Amino acid sequence: MKYMLLINAGAVDADGGAAGCTVEDWMAYDKEAQDAGIVVSSESLADLVTATAVRVDEAGERTVTDGPFAETREILGGFYVIDVPDLDVALDWAARCPGARGGGSVVVRPIADFGA
Repeated sequence: MKYMLLINAGAVDADGGAAGCTVEDWMAYDKEAQDAGIVVSSESLADLVTATAVRVDEAGERTVTDGPFAETREILGGFYVIDVPDLDVALDWAARCPGARGGGSVVVRPIADFGA
């Protein structure tokens, strides 16, 4: 079953990375997940200041806002889509993720299968 791991940093360090994690932590996690053969796709997102939010009101008018799209302490930094047998295994992989440290979190969501 496929699950999306949404990686939310609790804080950002001076270099713009997730606080409490090193580049080496991320490289090791990525290698472990790739070697396990569970990665369907994964990406790291660009700096939060590059975000653009689009909202459409009830009249169909579009509003575009540059910069951060929400006032929140957590910052979406990237994602993995993994293919594992069940939720328990997905939660184990989420707990290993460096993004779950330092006040961050990893949200685990099943991927909808409309063909089933």
